[in-house]
Order: sequence, then structure tokens, then C-alpha cells
Amino acid sequence: MSDVEVAEQIRVRGLVQGVGFRPTVWRLARANGLRGAVWNDSQGVEMHICGEKSQIDRFCEQLLSQPPPLAKIDSLNRHPTDQLPHQDEFIITESRSGEAQTGVVPDAATCDACLKDIADQENRRYRYPFTNCTHCGPRLTIVEGIPYDRINTSMRHFPMCDACEAEYRNPGDRRFHAQPNACPVCGPRIWLSDLSGRIIEASATGEDAIQEAQRQLAAGKIVAIKGIGGFHLACDATNDDVVARLRERKGRYHKPFALMAKNSRIVREYCRVSDEEEHLLQGAAAPIVLLSRIPAALAENVAPRQTTLGFMLPYSPLHHLLLAGMVTPLVMTSGNRVEEPQCIGNREATERLQPLADLFLLHDREITNRVDDSVVRVMDGSPRVLRRARGYAPQPMRLPDGFDQAPPLLALGGELKNTFCLTRDGEAILSQHIGDLENLISYQDYLKNLELYGKLFDHRPQRLVADLHPNYRSTQYAGQLAEELGLPLILVQHHHAHIASVLAENDWPLHGRKVLGIALDGSGYGDDGTIWGGEFMIADYRGYQRLGKFTPIPLPGGTQAILQPWRNTFSQLNHYLGWRQVVAQWGDLEPIDWLNRQSVKVLGRMIEAGVNSPTSSSCGRLFDAVAALLGICRQSISYEGQAAIELEAAASHHRNDDLAPYSLQIHEEQGSFRLDSATLWPSMLEDLHAGRDRGEIAWRFHLGLAHSLCQAAVKMARLHQLDTVVLTGGVFQNKTLFELVSNRLQQAGLRLLSQRQVPANDGGLALGQAAIGAARSLISD
Repeated sequence: MSDVEVAEQIRVRGLVQGVGFRPTVWRLARANGLRGAVWNDSQGVEMHICGEKSQIDRFCEQLLSQPPPLAKIDSLNRHPTDQLPHQDEFIITESRSGEAQTGVVPDAATCDACLKDIADQENRRYRYPFTNCTHCGPRLTIVEGIPYDRINTSMRHFPMCDACEAEYRNPGDRRFHAQPNACPVCGPRIWLSDLSGRIIEASATGEDAIQEAQRQLAAGKIVAIKGIGGFHLACDATNDDVVARLRERKGRYHKPFALMAKNSRIVREYCRVSDEEEHLLQGAAAPIVLLSRIPAALAENVAPRQTTLGFMLPYSPLHHLLLAGMVTPLVMTSGNRVEEPQCIGNREATERLQPLADLFLLHDREITNRVDDSVVRVMDGSPRVLRRARGYAPQPMRLPDGFDQAPPLLALGGELKNTFCLTRDGEAILSQHIGDLENLISYQDYLKNLELYGKLFDHRPQRLVADLHPNYRSTQYAGQLAEELGLPLILVQHHHAHIASVLAENDWPLHGRKVLGIALDGSGYGDDGTIWGGEFMIADYRGYQRLGKFTPIPLPGGTQAILQPWRNTFSQLNHYLGWRQVVAQWGDLEPIDWLNRQSVKVLGRMIEAGVNSPTSSSCGRLFDAVAALLGICRQSISYEGQAAIELEAAASHHRNDDLAPYSLQIHEEQGSFRLDSATLWPSMLEDLHAGRDRGEIAWRFHLGLAHSLCQAAVKMARLHQLDTVVLTGGVFQNKTLFELVSNRLQQAGLRLLSQRQVPANDGGLALGQAAIGAARSLISD
């Protein structure tokens, strides 16, 4: 005997719009003999469904186990209703408006089905560079509002032809309600132009703009390419002359260039690629993956003095068509001038990039939102996001249990590598990487994105959260906004936010036990008004205790000490040994002789008088000091972290666990710990005097730092009966140091927490700020 027919209202929340969710519902409902309707609204997807209860149960099980590839279901709620559907079949109806509570799906790499379409000469989308479906294509980069319908995207300027409209209206087609759906008849177009704006026709019959761009790249030209989230500057990565020319034009003299190759087989000609790294390269996010370099014929200037290369695979039809037939990689670096964000508009690009590019490959689909390429590195066996942008943002993250009771918050992030974070209903929405707010264009982009996210998620914060540093633009803006809106402003210490970011990502309970956090970076404002950066803290979401630190050392010249690593070498040697003794004992060494010919007497007087020489416990500055002593980036750096990155590269050639580490001294005074480098410097100077290889010295420094960090951490954990250690901060992007510390701490029986989905650098600050703000709000309420 069959069940009695019943009706239900079913609500699905999560990333369920623009991913083919309704067609999946339609297909499964019809397969189970159900009738009713499904529609999008501002909260996600809702359906009115009718049939036997067993049929509805089976339908729900299948929907949860067989969602579309890009969908992410957070909840499926069922409610009985007495109202039966009027229709005799299951249909898809138009979207409905209301309070926005759904998510926006990240941009996704081209799916296999669309790749087949553009490769098939009989298909009407053959070689069409804007081919997409509900399983792939642009999302965040074209969206302007919710619901995610074509009218709320930059595709509204391209009315669909009859054939595209038929696909768009057919629930059985994978392009059903694919908002960027288009074809050569009705969609965006692409063209190649020279610096004067003149369109360059293909030089061979039957060729198109992309094939002509290929020809020009092979001839040694630099091409500015409009992609999904911004412009790239591309050139042949095996051509020394053109790569050097690109560096000179861009003013980017040392920072590694990202590379794009047609497939992973070509990537393997230049790098070692693990199964995990292969999975990352070929995934829907398609990030830049940092890979271990192997000797191969690549332009010397692609990644100077690096042991890694950043590779990505084509992630749009345009990129696939451009790379087709190419047996060598292309440089694919951001289309911008040094220190500026990448261009997104045609006019903007042709003006700002004209001195950099030879040609422009342009199209007329507007990039609404700038989104950089994401960067990932596999460390200690797990992928670690170093820059969270295309393919990852703005996918929400569930906060641990208890946070769903907190009021909606807006965390404004830091100054460098900025992201911001919205929270609501126990969910955190971290923005894409925006960049350094010191740059005016980046700051304007920051303000634009704050407005966009507020609109997309209909977010009305009840509290604001910002970094403790009074001079951060994000903090100053938070203060203005708090005053305008009459909202409380919560200020959060920089390294506490780093630690809380790890806790939130790792689902650490709101009222969980305290942990020992090790936060190492370049700088962060301390609650005593000094610069911190080598910190040991007992912490939870609600508060922290600074348990240990690196010995604070003067930074002669302030910011200049960050830009000129040699100043840190002098300051460290002067602090621990005295400069006169250093010259008397090791003055014949090349680095000491070089330093002694600089303005060290002036720096010494500045330090003694306390003039423009703030003290800092920064671990990042210690890396700079060691690098400069070894002749690495001694005089200056051209990008953030350069000295430390090149020091790690030097060490990686000399890995030998049998070598004795250069250990730091650990001082304990009334339960407070301090790590200093008093014994480090004489040991390194003596080894330089003995003619030891500088790469070996770099390795022994890494080994000794890891040994000392772990020794101190174990002491602190035992003293305070803590069993969990958090590793965070930009210094832990150093794969060598991270893996040494991680392995040693776990061998000591301690539980380790670290970051995977969110950057350990300042790109993860906003998540930690939001978690701390939410915890404090719950206490105050």
C-alpha cells in the first residue's frame, strides 16, 4: 500500500546559486515522481514539493549526496505544509527577492565539458573564449548584487540569442540559468590591439586574435591580457631577453614571476609535482602552486635565486586557447605597475600598462570586481593558502559552535595583504586579497569591496573590529565608520588576531581551553606601544598573556631598517657584541668590512640617543639580519620578505640534520621567557672566518631557530599545563622552518594547530579579529 501524498517546504542554504542547483533539484524530483516547484531567493534555494513521504526522503538523501560540483550545502531544512502544489509536474520558477542570506560562489576553472565544446569544430562555441556553464566560469568577478541573476552581473549588457536563450530556459541543459551564458553570436568579443589602439588583424587566413597573440608571444612580445579578475602581462618564459625587458619595464627586479603552462606534464619538466600539488593545479580553484624547481631551460630572470616556481594551469577558455600548441610556459604576472593593484578596465589598462606592454588582448566583458590569482604551497603534507583570492573567495567558513549567537560584525583587517571579514549566523565571509592599503588605488578598491560585500550579503554590522595600530588605514577607517554609524569599535592586538585566526579555522570551541600561540612575523603593534613580531602567548578567543618574546632590538632608521637589511645586522651585532669588538675581532671579514664603510657611526649614535630607532621583537628582522651578514639582499630589498625568502632558498641546498644548529639562548625570569641571539652571532662570524659555505650557515640558522623555538615552547607548555600549540604569522610561510618546528613539536607530544584555508600572513588577520570580536561581544552581552 502506497503512502499518502504529503507536501513540504524545503529550504537549502549555502553556495547554491549559479552552480546548477535548481536543475539538479528538478532532475532528482522528476526521477522520484515528485511534483512542485523550486526557486532562488536571497536566502538560497526554496522548494515546494509534493509526493509520498518515502519519495521525498529519498529525494533529500540524493540531493545531499549528489549536489552539483561547485555547490556547498550548509543546511537543508524540511517543514510540512498543508498546501499542495497546483501543477501536476515539477517546475523551476523565477527568482524571488528579499533579505540576502545566500553566498556567492567563487570563480571556477573551465570544466571538461566546456573544454570539449571549444575544441569541437562542429560545436557553435568552437574556439569561443567566453564559453561557460553552471559548473564553471566567472562568478565574483562579474557579480553586482543578489540574487545571482544575469541582470545583477556585467553580462546584462549582452542579450542572449535564441539558441543561448533556449539553453538558459531548459532545465535539462547544463547551461540552464548559467548567468554568463553566451556564444559568438550574442556574447562578448575579443580583439588584439597595438599601443595606439589599432586592431591587429590575424596574419594568416582562418586565424583569430588569440592565435595572432600566440604568434606575437613566440616572437618575443609582451602582451597585456584581460582575463577573468584582471589583466596579466604575458611573455615567453624561456626567452631571457623578453623576461629581462619585462622586469625593466615593470620595475620589478627580483620578485618571482608566476608561470602558466598548458598542462601538468609541461609543469613537470620544470618542477617536482606531488599528487597533492597535481590535484591543486587541476582543481576548480586553479591557484598558483609553489613547486620545487628542477634544472631546466627557463629564462634565468623568471625567479632569481629561488628554489621554487609558481605555476598555474589555464583556468578560462581564453587561457586554454592561448596556451594550446605551446610546449613552453608563459610568464603570467599581474598586469600592474610595481606596488599597484592589477588593472581591470580596458581604458585603465591601455593607459597604465602602455609603457609595459607591446600589445593588448582585450575583450568587452566588464570585470566588475578585481580578484587576483590565489597562491598555495604544500607544507608538511597539506595545502596552505598564502594568498586567498580567485577560486576561494568569498566562500563562507563555518565558525565553531557558539559563535552563531554573536551579533553581525565587520572586521577591517590589517594594513598589508589586507582582507576584511563579515560574520553573521555563525559564518565568516573573508574577502578576496585586496593588497597593501598604503597604496591609494588599493585603498579605494578596499572601500569599493566593503560596499559590495555589504550589498551582496545584505550585511548590517552591529560592531566593528580593527587592529590596535593607530596608523593603519583600516583602523582609521574603522574609527570613522564607528562614529558615523554609532557602533562600538573593538581593537584587537595583531598577534592575538593571528592566533585566533588559526583557532577559528580549526573549529576550536568558543569556550575551549587556552593554547600556546607562537606568532612570528615582521611587525605588529604591541599593547605596550612597541613593535612586536616574535611572540609566545597563552591565548583563547577572549584574551591573551604575553608569555615570551624575542629580545627587542633597535631598528635604526625605523622603516629604513625594513627596507635595508644591513641596518638590522649592524644593530644585532652592536647590541650583543659591541661594534668596536666586532671590528677588532672580525674586521677582516668581507661583511664586517662592508658594514664598517657604511654610516654605522651615525646609526650607533641614533640608537644610543633613542632617535628614530624603535625597538622590536620581530623574528622577521632577525631573518633580515642573518641574510645581510651572508650577503643576501644586504643593501636593500625590492619586495616584502625578499631577504628571508632568499635565505630559505640558500639553506635548502644544504639540508643536513647532522650539522650542529646555531641555538638561541632562552632566559626565564619569573615565568616570562626571552629568546636572544647572543651566542648566534659569534658562531656565525667564526664559521664565516673559517670559510664555511654560506648556504650551510643559512641551514644551521634555520635548524637552530627551530630547535630553540621548540625548546622554549615545550618549557612553556609544561609550565602552564598546555597541550596545544598554534603556529602562525608570515614567518611560518617559510616551508623549511615550519616543517622543522611542526615535526619537533609533534614528536614532543604536543598537538599542533596551523592554517590551511586562510593565510598565516596578514591576509588571515581579519578572520582572527572577527572571532575575537564575536567572543568579546558574547561576553559583554
